[in-house]
Amino acid sequence: MNMNYQTVYRRSLESPEEFWADCAKDLDWTKPWEKVLDDSNAPYYEWFSGGELNTCYNALDRHCSSGRSSQAALIYDSPVTGQVRTYSYEELRDEVAVFAGALQNRGVEKGDRVIVYMPMIPEAVIAMLACARIGAIHSVVFGGFAAKELAARVVDASPKLVISASCGVEGTKIIPYLPLLDEALQIAAVEHLPRILVSRPQLPIENLHPSATLWEDAVADAQAADCVPVGATDPLYILYTSGTTGEPKGVIRPNGGHAVALNWTMKNIYNVQPGDVYWAASDIGWVVGHSYIVYAPLIYGCTTILFEGKPVGTPDAGAFWRVISKHKVACLFTAPTAFRAIRREDPSGELLSQYDISSLKALYLAGERCDPDTLHWAEEQLEVPVIDHWWQTESGWPMAANPMGIEQMTVKAGSPTVAVPGYDIRVLDDEGEEVPRGQSGNIMVKLPLPPGNLPSLWGNQQRFYDAYLSRFEGYYLTGDAGVMDEQGYLWVMSRIDDVINVAGHRLSTGALEEALASNSDVAECAVIGVEDKLKGEMPLGFVVLNSGAEVDREALKKNLIATVRSQVGPIATPRDIHIVPRLPKTRSGKILRGTMRKIADQQEYKMPATIEDPAVLDEISSVLGVDD
Repeated sequence: MNMNYQTVYRRSLESPEEFWADCAKDLDWTKPWEKVLDDSNAPYYEWFSGGELNTCYNALDRHCSSGRSSQAALIYDSPVTGQVRTYSYEELRDEVAVFAGALQNRGVEKGDRVIVYMPMIPEAVIAMLACARIGAIHSVVFGGFAAKELAARVVDASPKLVISASCGVEGTKIIPYLPLLDEALQIAAVEHLPRILVSRPQLPIENLHPSATLWEDAVADAQAADCVPVGATDPLYILYTSGTTGEPKGVIRPNGGHAVALNWTMKNIYNVQPGDVYWAASDIGWVVGHSYIVYAPLIYGCTTILFEGKPVGTPDAGAFWRVISKHKVACLFTAPTAFRAIRREDPSGELLSQYDISSLKALYLAGERCDPDTLHWAEEQLEVPVIDHWWQTESGWPMAANPMGIEQMTVKAGSPTVAVPGYDIRVLDDEGEEVPRGQSGNIMVKLPLPPGNLPSLWGNQQRFYDAYLSRFEGYYLTGDAGVMDEQGYLWVMSRIDDVINVAGHRLSTGALEEALASNSDVAECAVIGVEDKLKGEMPLGFVVLNSGAEVDREALKKNLIATVRSQVGPIATPRDIHIVPRLPKTRSGKILRGTMRKIADQQEYKMPATIEDPAVLDEISSVLGVDD
């Protein structure tokens, strides 16, 4: 039966239990669920309660017994080390099973937490799946994260064991991990916590900590472990949000709902088939890496790519095209930042012409707002659909998207298209009333959230309620502001705290950034609201120019201000526009607008834990004439 989006969407909201029960039948369960949706403790909902399954079994073992054992499961492609290695489903299952046995040998059991502090190497994926295999809860921390931040996560999760490596490789830089790990465990007062370490040839381990075992020694005497059934509502992992402000929150992901939702997205959102090569160019330290490097492609029976490199510089801005061409990638998922970086280095796409990317069916962008200019550039260069979609660490899978496997909808540049089935998205004013179509407000999701979303925060249900559920009864607070248009398209314009209030007029930073990005000399940009005695706030713009752009800076500023005035309105006229060499970002590519705002307003700020390069903040301070 040929279904259209509206039919599927309505069914998901009107008959959610029936809808998700049908989706769940595509997985292998060791015990059927008693209730599809348990609402007995609302607003804390649970999906598939009473059911049991194993996520690792669904990702690996079942494919081995259904004819996919020799198909490639994981391709490790590392331009920074010159390595490419392919694991079949059978090879990956066997390595995971033995490493799971090594964890059991060290006393790791169902429900125990394991910290994974790793670079983008196969052992990281093996470690995650091995935890899932025995019912342990992994908490992946981005490799090279600061010691203090790692310590905070160790304290919160109370792990039984840490898995790490001697170093990460970023471009030409070697990032030693073990000094950071030792310092973190010292801060957390667990210096003797057991650890399993991968010694990489780029930085071999010379002095092994008394509590450490080398990976090869840990697996040498281990027996393959069987999959341990776990409750559908038991946590698969804890992932701490990379929030640009505040203390990290431990997002819990339940096994059952997560596997069901991710499996459903592969066909319905990403429009891929089992056996296709799917590539999420992200990092396993972020939610995209969890969902779409590791779990979703494997649960669905695709081949997934683990890429240890960057969009530019490893070795050049053609890195993505090489990988697509070499491995016959059908679907690429990355952040808009990656494409802005490629465009900046190679604006005319000369490098692309050197590769055959005819296998590529679509590009998906998420993680931050995608400006129309970047989207159009990608469309022109790739000649495939470019799909912006929107979701969060908390959701674990897309909340708004173009549902390519159900019905391909018209792309509206700047919009992630429509609410994904399962998500009842509403736009409310500050009193909790729904606003008319076309008006800006708080983007909320009516409860219950669909399967796979966070049911709570690790060890802190009150904080979960306060952060997400307390704003309006019966709704989840996304923290984003935006508009639902007449056709039901969602426009995510800014974080709620990124709305600029100029003399009582609420302006979206997204609309202003769109105007700045429309200039062909601008590679990327950011707009923040800064304090103004007369108008309350004023927009302040920052732009990074394309590589090799030769412009009259004053003329460019005037031109950009004129563009903002004509596209957004005179009320949005920026106080100034600064041309900067780069913008401060988190390691996942999000621009640190909140921190920039504090610098501009000369307020105290905390160095964000997730910042890629702290030196950029000094550059911003210097441009703004602010003394440290």
